[in-house]
Amino acid sequence: MRTRPFTDVDLNRSVGNLLRLGVILSVVTSLIGFIKLFTEGFVMPKKYKMLDMGSSSEKVWGHFWDSLCKGEGMAIIQLGILLLILTPLVRIIFALIGYLKEKDYVYVIISTIVLTIMIISFLTGYAH
Repeated sequence: MRTRPFTDVDLNRSVGNLLRLGVILSVVTSLIGFIKLFTEGFVMPKKYKMLDMGSSSEKVWGHFWDSLCKGEGMAIIQLGILLLILTPLVRIIFALIGYLKEKDYVYVIISTIVLTIMIISFLTGYAH
């Protein structure tokens, strides 16, 4: 049995579907978070305090995961935003795999460079 080769059209269609799925998941997750947040009795504060700029990334992520495991609405909204932020990263990974299948090594190199830059920026985003 012979399968047809993976083409640019297949790659573009797959990447487009991936981007749509990422946005839909993000919106649905955020909506669930908003509903949960307001059923928890959330009230917008009258005065906003400055963010604690001294918090380490471990502390921020730890608080996020603790809140998410408790099912808090704000953490669910943050998860939706995180999904939206990660969608382009997953798109680059997906395209990189597609370019490898197509044996289009120029785009493999370009995608690898872009992916490396994005990962470095994500990992150093909290650096002071």
